[in-house]
Amino acid sequence: MERLTAMQYWDKKQKRAQRTQQKEKALDQTVLEIIQCVRNEGDQAIRSFTEKFDGVSIEAFMVTEEEFNEARKSVSPSFIKAVKTAAENITQFHEKQLEQSWLDMSKAGTMVGQKVTPLDRVAIYVPGGKAAYPSTVLMNVIPAKIAGVNHIYLTTPPQADGKINPYVLVAAKEVGVETIYKIGGAQSIAAFAYGTETIPKVQKITGPGNAYVASAKKWVYGDVAIDMIAGPSEICIVADETANVNFIAADLLSQAEHDEEAQAICITTSIKQAEAVELAVQEQTKRLARKVIIQKSLDQHGQIIVADTMDDAFAIVNDIAPEHLQLMIAEPIEKLGAVKHAGAIFLGNYSPEALGDYVAGPNHTLPTNGTAAFASPLGVYDFMKKSSVIYYDKSSLLAVANTIIELANTEQLTAHAQSVQIRKEE
Repeated sequence: MERLTAMQYWDKKQKRAQRTQQKEKALDQTVLEIIQCVRNEGDQAIRSFTEKFDGVSIEAFMVTEEEFNEARKSVSPSFIKAVKTAAENITQFHEKQLEQSWLDMSKAGTMVGQKVTPLDRVAIYVPGGKAAYPSTVLMNVIPAKIAGVNHIYLTTPPQADGKINPYVLVAAKEVGVETIYKIGGAQSIAAFAYGTETIPKVQKITGPGNAYVASAKKWVYGDVAIDMIAGPSEICIVADETANVNFIAADLLSQAEHDEEAQAICITTSIKQAEAVELAVQEQTKRLARKVIIQKSLDQHGQIIVADTMDDAFAIVNDIAPEHLQLMIAEPIEKLGAVKHAGAIFLGNYSPEALGDYVAGPNHTLPTNGTAAFASPLGVYDFMKKSSVIYYDKSSLLAVANTIIELANTEQLTAHAQSVQIRKEE
């Protein structure tokens, strides 16, 4: 991990942004070609890209009932129990987000309101590749179900044997998903954005993925809605002398193991603590199964920043706008007000990021790459849309007619003004 002062952090920020832009340009060109190919050639393009990128030849994309049954036999009862426990907590949290339609008739002769309607068809992307993520199934499907989405399609890359990871299949079945497709990457995003011979066009695509998936979601946005453009996973830990150094190291490593591009940052005001964290990270890495991935992540993106004061530390936090923020400090609740930008905030020594990933209840699909400055976690609200409702009777319209006419004429929209004037004259 790289150790920096606060000043060094700010100096390096612009260089990091320039490197990121250069990488994105090359990636975008490849992704645009994939999208166009899928739009032109449909299912055949999906088969070709699946064979090229996943090394698998697939004729039928949809998972069969036999595959579901086979998957259930291969997982342990303890896994199914864990899924049920997590699903219960996730459901309880997200039910509180459900919005209702409303009407306001407080002014005589008028009615205004809002009609809340669930989306009809959504696709949920579940990453494959380096790991399987049944928790992502729960975090995306449950809020969609609560919102009332009629058709939920799940898509995930196939394994080398052409099958879907059994844990993903079982988790999907537990939360009521019936339709799963064995396709991944940018080609799957294009397929659901535009439809093919066998894959339906949807209204929205949610779920995290690799850089190709993120880029594809960016380019299809507008033709279909998306939840967010998810980048590599991030964690930022603000620690003071009350924090357990071994806990800090373990939590940093929990993000670094996602992939080589994951970012793990610790901010402290103590050089002594920074040195201790660095040593603990080195020692714990040796014992972990994914140590090769972890080491690459730490070498490229790991940072321990020594700030002069806690105010300086929180200034850096709000600049990073991290996906996951852990406040491992004395009285963390008192410092909540200092946090302006973060996807999820974990308070104290005993609220590790992994708690939020699996079982606490709040959604773990979070804004990354600084987008927590303006974006929110995935929720029930992402699977619903709103329509305004307006009713005025004759006398109520006449009472505001001159106001409408004045504003419309000011904007030189005389037909707008006439549509009200004609009602006045009648």
